Amino acid sequence: MGSRFFLSAVSLAAVSVVSAVALVACGGSDGGSATPAEQGTWTTGDLHVHTVQSDDSRTTQTLDFVLGKAFTTHGLDWMAVTNHLRSSKYDNNGNLLTAPVAFAYGMESYEAPRIKALQAAGSYTGKLIFSGFEWDAPAHDHIGIGIFDGGATLTSSASAFKEFQYAFTTGAESLFTADDVTRFKAQYPQRFNTTAADTLKGISWLKERYPDTSYALINHPSRNPGKYTIADFRQMNDLAPKIVFAIEGMVGNQMEPDRGGYTSAYIDANLPNRTYGGTDAVVAQLGGVWDALLGEGRRIWNVANSDSHFEIDAAGNSSGYYPGEYAKNFVWMPKGSTGVAGLLDSLRSGRSFGVFGDLISALDFTAGSGSDTAHMGQELSTAAGRTVTLTIRFKSPPVNNYQRPVNSGNLGNMVPKVHHLDLIVGDVGAKAAPGTEAYNVATNASTRVLKRFTSADWKQGADGYYTVTTTVTAGKNQYFRLRGTNLAEDVAGQTAGGEPLPDQKITTTDNATRHDQINDRNYGSLWFYSNPIFVTVK
Repeated sequence: MGSRFFLSAVSLAAVSVVSAVALVACGGSDGGSATPAEQGTWTTGDLHVHTVQSDDSRTTQTLDFVLGKAFTTHGLDWMAVTNHLRSSKYDNNGNLLTAPVAFAYGMESYEAPRIKALQAAGSYTGKLIFSGFEWDAPAHDHIGIGIFDGGATLTSSASAFKEFQYAFTTGAESLFTADDVTRFKAQYPQRFNTTAADTLKGISWLKERYPDTSYALINHPSRNPGKYTIADFRQMNDLAPKIVFAIEGMVGNQMEPDRGGYTSAYIDANLPNRTYGGTDAVVAQLGGVWDALLGEGRRIWNVANSDSHFEIDAAGNSSGYYPGEYAKNFVWMPKGSTGVAGLLDSLRSGRSFGVFGDLISALDFTAGSGSDTAHMGQELSTAAGRTVTLTIRFKSPPVNNYQRPVNSGNLGNMVPKVHHLDLIVGDVGAKAAPGTEAYNVATNASTRVLKRFTSADWKQGADGYYTVTTTVTAGKNQYFRLRGTNLAEDVAGQTAGGEPLPDQKITTTDNATRHDQINDRNYGSLWFYSNPIFVTVK
C-alpha cells in the first residue's frame, strides 16, 4: 500500500491519573457515594488543525509550535494534523521548498517523520498524533478526511493520500512525481473534481478501500451559502454511515471578526449561514437540520474543533484559537481501546460532547430504566409506560484560558459558570427514503426544550460535580440531548428565550482593540452540546 508511518509511540490507554479518578466520581447520583467506576477514561482532542503546510496558514505556525500548543500548553490527549489537500510550499519549519509539491508528499516527507522522531525521542509520550487532510469536496465545502493502513496499529496512509489527491482534487499534475502521474492516469483516465457526484465518488472510494479505517467529517457546513442541503447529508450518511458519522457543528476560526469565518452578507437570506453562539446553524437551531437527522435515528454526531491556522499574525489579522485553547472534544475511551483504531471506534460510538471555553470539563449524561442504562450515543430499549430516569452530572474548572489582552499569556482569571442547561427531546421516526419529499425536509417539528435547569435545580457534591435528575414516561421512540451556556435566557443580541441569536461581526478598526473585543465576545458566549441518547419503546 506504499509508504506507512508509525505516528503514535504510546496508546491512549495511558492517560492521567486525574482522569481516572474523575471516572470514579461520575458514579454517584447525588455527588456523594460513588457506584463502581466504569473501566475507561475521558480524553480530549481536536480533529481539525493546520500548520505552515496549509496555504492559508502562516510560516510561524510550524508543526513543532502547534504540537507544543496542543499538548504542552493545553493538555490535549490526541490530535489530527489536517492540512489542506492542495500544495505544500514549505517544510515543517516554514522554509520555502524549491518547488511546491502535492500535500500528500509534504505529509510523507516532513509532517509524519517529524511526529515519529519527536515521539521516538520521548516528546508527547502518551499522546496520539496522526495525519489527516482537509478536502475541498467538489461542489461542496471542506470535509476532513482520515485514511489509515494496518491491522492492530493503524497509521496514516501516504499512498492513499496521494491517490485520493490525484483522483479527487484539481491539483496540477506537476505537483506529483512523474511515476505517480503515469500510474494514476492508468487508474483514473478521468479525474473526479468538479461535481457533487464526484464528492460521492470520493466517499465511495473510501468505503470500498478503507471501510473500517477511514472517516469523513463535514467541516463548518454552513459557512458559505448553497454548499450543502440536508439531502446531501442524508445521501453521504446513507452511502457510508461508518465513515460519514459526524458534523463539525462547533466550528473553529472563532477569532475571526465574523465568528467562525462565516463571512456571507448579513442579510435574512443568509441566517442559515451564520454561527449562533459560535455554533453552526445546522446544530444550533432547535428543531433544525441536526434534529431532523437525529429524528430519523441517524447516528450523526456533533464535533467541536479549533480549525487552527494562526491566532494573530504580524499584519494584525486574527483567525482562531490554538488546539485545546478554546474548543474541545471530550471522547470516552473504554479500557483496552488504543491508538487510532480505538479512537475511531470511540468517535463512531458518539459518547462525546463538545465545549467552548472550558464551560464544563466533565459531563455524565445517562438514561436509565430498571437495571438498564444508556450513555450519550447509545440506545435504551424499554417497555411502553416505563419510567426513564435522566441523570445529568457536570463539572466546571476553576478557571479557563481567557486572556487579557488576548494572546498575551496573562490569564484573566475567568471562572466559567453554567447559567442554565437545556434537556432537549425530539421524536424518532422512519428514515427518509431517497427521492421522496421527506428526504429534503430540514426540520423536526417535534423537537423542543423539555426542561430548562438552573442552579436552583442542581446540587453540588463533595467531588465538585453538579447533579440534576428528571424522569419521563416512555411512550414513543425519542432522543434526548443537552446544551448549556453561561448566558442568561434573554441577553440583548445574544439570546432570546434561551435560544442563541446569530453572531454579529466585530468591526472596530484598531487591531488590538478589535482582538480583545472578539475575545470578549467569544468568552462571554460559551456553550456546550452533548450527543444524544436514544430511547426506543419496545
